[in-house]
Amino acid sequence: MLEGFRERKLDVTVALQELGEIATGLGAKSLKERLDRELVKKLEEDRFHLVVVGEFNHGKSTFVNALLGEPVLPVGVTPTTAAIHHLKYADAPEATVVFQSGKRETIPFEDTRKFAVGGGASPGETSGDGRGAAEVDYLEVGYPAALLKERILLVDTPGVNDLSLQRADITYSYIPRADAVLFLLDAGQILKESERQFLNDKLLKASRDKIVFVITKWDILDDNEKTEALAYARTQLANLVKDPVVFPVSSETALQGNRDKSGMPELLAHLTTFLAEERGRILLDNALGEGQNVGNLLSKGVDARRRSLSMKTEELERRIKTLEEDLKGTAGTIEQRRMKIREEISGIKVGAQKDLERFVEDTIRQLPNVIESAKQDDLRKFLPAFLEDTFRQWAEAESTEIAAKLEQLAEKTIALIKEDAHDATKRVGEALGGDVRKLDIQIDTFRYDASIAAVLVLGLGMMFVNVMVGGLLTIAAPIMALVLRDRIDAEYKKRAVEQAPEVLRQAAKQVGPKIDEMIEEFARKLDAWVVTAGEELYREVLEVLNASRDARAKADHDEAKAKADVEAQAERLEKARKRVGDLRAEIWSPKDRVRVADSQTELASTE
Repeated sequence: MLEGFRERKLDVTVALQELGEIATGLGAKSLKERLDRELVKKLEEDRFHLVVVGEFNHGKSTFVNALLGEPVLPVGVTPTTAAIHHLKYADAPEATVVFQSGKRETIPFEDTRKFAVGGGASPGETSGDGRGAAEVDYLEVGYPAALLKERILLVDTPGVNDLSLQRADITYSYIPRADAVLFLLDAGQILKESERQFLNDKLLKASRDKIVFVITKWDILDDNEKTEALAYARTQLANLVKDPVVFPVSSETALQGNRDKSGMPELLAHLTTFLAEERGRILLDNALGEGQNVGNLLSKGVDARRRSLSMKTEELERRIKTLEEDLKGTAGTIEQRRMKIREEISGIKVGAQKDLERFVEDTIRQLPNVIESAKQDDLRKFLPAFLEDTFRQWAEAESTEIAAKLEQLAEKTIALIKEDAHDATKRVGEALGGDVRKLDIQIDTFRYDASIAAVLVLGLGMMFVNVMVGGLLTIAAPIMALVLRDRIDAEYKKRAVEQAPEVLRQAAKQVGPKIDEMIEEFARKLDAWVVTAGEELYREVLEVLNASRDARAKADHDEAKAKADVEAQAERLEKARKRVGDLRAEIWSPKDRVRVADSQTELASTE
């Protein structure tokens, strides 16, 4: 599986490692470290994320077991997954509890069943060893399954009676960041109204292009029913999604050993093709784009090394000192950029807090009419849902506004840093005693860091909105659910009017710091980039010149050999840069797309 992608990924890794070796040869230690840390290592560690979503009676745990090829998760007639499960490859079964505090605790594999409903770790309960479910972030399960060996992380979400009750962080954080979402439908009742509403209100906004619909329990239907059910599913889903991708499967049939008739091979063939062609291509393109930027920087290093060999030792020392002084001078400019970021971030935070205060007070003013117009018997269920939905709508609108402001800040900062880089190139050229082509900072410089990719390449948009909304609702929802847990009586509406405003204010107190935290996290990443981008050219050239000086100081230094070596490095670099450029063009070529698709077709025919 994913063989075509793995081959291309290996080619990209080898090309980037070649650039790293050239950097080492030139003495550009910082650039070599960045290549290893930010490109090669990330490529090696990156995983495809599949998220499984479905109501509890849709056979979700059985389906996950069928994907894995054997019964790994507990299965029952009640919701069996109480905590989010991260399933990854391991040579032997293992399990780790990851707490919201970040603490990790290894547990015996058989204890994973304690994190199923009825096992002592369901919401509101405590596990056998005293762990509260509310403290657990997720359960990390390692297992030697073939699917997971393809560097796929399978996220199994808690099954619930109604998807609208799904945990906020799943809806707004896990799903938008997934590479593919497997949305389960029940063959006995395809596309319930609650599922239709969930798709419309929450899922389609962020994940329309990566949803795969899976109809489970396909074996309960006869041939005529299967034809009608599949036609119905595609017709209904087409009202929500253009050209919906639908796969009927029988998890039980697969687990019983008859995978060929289960529908699982067809689903897996589609998933692997989708991951290789969509997610995989973007991943490799980002890495190669950064590789091209590194190649541009290395060309400056080659030029610096070549110039240094024609200088006398005293002249080389003088130019190194000039560049060091220049680098110190750039610190003032960099600090100005950083100060501007801090000023604008401060203004965005203040504006967000004022918006939050206005939202709370406006909602409180509306509450008496809302409560009075509701039927008393429905109020217990209606009021918390109303508060959460109102909060969600505000959070989405506010997040979009904040995202736009942060994106504008990023764009301005990028423009300024580009100007600074061009000025730095000119000064470096003067210090080296000749013309040096301008350093062209490509947008690809920032693409590989997914945490700020949306800001620096694609626009903040939905990514920031989903992350922020998810964070806010995860905090606020439990507080808002505290409204009116006591009995319904004649005074119920009166108490609702009294309690709801305080609940909203308490939720806002929790949410306010979270908004600041997320804005600060963005600012921190942008600030770190400003420092790196502002100093990178100077740092690399200085490292190369220092390496040249150190080599010259050695007793066995051979000037002729050194000149031959730098020309060999220059030739090697040109070949490496061409290789990176060719690879980047190839991964989007129609020919390569056919090759990957063909490899997956062959896979499907052999399963």
